[in-house]
Parts: sequence; structure tokens; C-alpha cells
Amino acid sequence: MSASADAPTLAVIGGGQLARMMAQPAIALGLPLRLLAEAEGVSAAQVIPDHLVGDYRDLATLRGVVDGCAVVTFDHEHVPTDHLHALEDAGVAVRPGPEALVHAQDKAVMRERLTDLGVPCPRWAVVSSTEEVADFGFPCVLKTTRGGYDGKGVWLVRSVEECAEPLRVAAEAGVRLLAEEYVEFRRELSALVARAPSGQAAAYPVVATLQVDGICREVVAPAPDLDPALATAAQELALRVAGELGVTGILAVELFETVDGRVLVNELAMRPHNTGHWSQDGAVTSQFENHLRAVMDLPLGSPAPRETWTVMVNILGGQHDTGRLYDGYPHALARDPRLRVHLYGKSLRPGRKVGHVNAYGDDLDDCLERARHAAAWFAGELGDHSE
Repeated sequence: MSASADAPTLAVIGGGQLARMMAQPAIALGLPLRLLAEAEGVSAAQVIPDHLVGDYRDLATLRGVVDGCAVVTFDHEHVPTDHLHALEDAGVAVRPGPEALVHAQDKAVMRERLTDLGVPCPRWAVVSSTEEVADFGFPCVLKTTRGGYDGKGVWLVRSVEECAEPLRVAAEAGVRLLAEEYVEFRRELSALVARAPSGQAAAYPVVATLQVDGICREVVAPAPDLDPALATAAQELALRVAGELGVTGILAVELFETVDGRVLVNELAMRPHNTGHWSQDGAVTSQFENHLRAVMDLPLGSPAPRETWTVMVNILGGQHDTGRLYDGYPHALARDPRLRVHLYGKSLRPGRKVGHVNAYGDDLDDCLERARHAAAWFAGELGDHSE
């Protein structure tokens, strides 16, 4: 497919739902996308015709995808750092760049840099034996420094015996293991910002997130009952991290709100993020559009909320076959004409994120009920789709 003659082409590495949701704002911006998908028919490949199928770990494949593209960005953070440097050396604008992205790729590198910057984090240490974990102290959280996501590669351990599996997994994967203190927190928050190469930045409202078994289930924007001073501090922290690390695009800073009224940085993500999906329908400019604007160094759009409240609930594959997700539309849309549904074109599998719903309005309890009902309906947890 030939790209539009009057707009540069953006290469996107990774064919998941994040790349898929970049397609709609790219159409509105007149921005051609070229995709590297991991397989035919994956989520983003269904909606981005200009795509190649290949392995992002193969440098020759990456070179082929970015040939003729002005900029390359990412659906995930797993492209090898050396490959990103090679693309930069070939004159491709890599955004976010490898020097920034490594902080989202390697949790130990992230912790070391954030600590050097004086950013509040849980107590941490790199460990390689049960003795070192025991010296660190129980209970603690063990994380593989690379490759983990959605609760994978993360263990809460309370004894020496429980250390065996994480140590084995890290050794087999050839990665380091990070020990972090178990934080007694009130709730989890997320501070999302967009930053362009020019230095322009925009901060979205701080949101509250509900995580179950390491998977984000719900997001409420803005976070209810959050002290305004703490909300501002969280936004300023995210903007500072984005600037210090040289981030281009979206940065999500996942936070613990402690019981004594502080925030600690839990994780970083340098791409559109599940905690920003509410912005598709609840903000003036979605995280996906602002990511595109940022990596192309266009002026950023307003991150201001359109409504008092927006609630995002993920649709997860259930334990039983619910038929086609599409069959959930008649009931869900008839019951709630203001509901916004986003499906990812993925096959159902227990616990897999296959879509999300956004509900917005002036009444938080009403938004929660509407979003939860719709997500449960699509997941087959309520009634029969044939009704």
C-alpha cells in the first residue's frame, strides 16, 4: 500500500490492541501507519492494511519495516536495545528512544535511575539467592527485571521456600531478579503524561486503578477523593520523570498511594497504557492521539476531561465459551446508549483482555454500575447473549 504523499509514515512495532487503537486517530490525522505484526490476523493487523509479519527480535526484519518511515514507535517495550540503537544509527527517529525505553524494559535499571533522581520508590535490591532474599526481608515482592507483564514474572513471597520458583524462572530466562518491599497501600494510582521531542508535555488527570491478580480490571478518572495536593504532586512527578528520562510519547507512571498519604512509583510504561483507555471517550484528546502527536512532534492536544467521571472496565475472557463477543452488542447498547465499547478482535481465552468499555457522566456510582454491567455481559457473566 502506498503512503499518502503529503504525510510521513509512522512505523509501529507490535500488533496488539494498543497499535490497533492508534489506527483511528491516525486516520483522523491523515497519518499513514506501517505495522510489524507478530502473526497474520492479530489485533492491529486487522485494521492496518500496510503491515508485515515478522519477529521484532530480528534486526533485518526491523530494518525492512522502517524503510521509508520517518519515525518508529511501539506497541510494547520488548525490542532489543541494541536493535533500537542500530535503527537510530541508520537515521530513523526512534520514539521513545533506546536510552529512555530501557527504563521500561529493565526494572533494575529503572529503580537505580529513579533512586538517583530522588524519586520516591519502594525499598529494593537485586537478588540472586534465597539468602539474599532472606536478608532483604519477608514478605517481599520478587520481579524478573525483564519480560514480565500483567502479573507474569511477579511473586509475593513470605518464606525461603516460596523463593524457589522466581529464582528458577529468572535463571532460566537469563534475567536478574528484583526484590521490593511489600507496600501497604491504600490503592493504586496512575499518572499519565505525553511528551514531545520539543519538550512540550501534557498531563492527564490522575486515575485510580483496580488490579486483580496483576491485571487491571477497572480505572476511575479522576481518582475519587484524592487530595488535590497529592494529585498535583503525582502529575509533577510524572512530568519530571518524563523529562529526566527523555521520554517521547506517552509515559504511564503506576503509583502506590500509601496509607500515610504519599505516592511511590511502582512501574513505568512508555507507550499507551491500559490506565489511559478511559481517555478515548472521557478526554478532549485520547492518549492514542497524543502519543501519535508526540512521536511525530506535533502540538499536543488537551488532556482535559470531557465529563465529571469516566469509568473504564476491561472485558476479560471467562471460564466458559460465550460465543461471539459481537453478540453482546444488542443488550449492552440498548440498555445504555451512551456506553462506548472497544473490542480488540481477539479470540476468547480465560483472563485475556479482549476489549473494554467506557461509561461517563456526572454520577460516579451510576458510571461504575453501567460499565461493570456491560463488561460482565460481554464476558458472559450475565445472562445469555442470544436473549
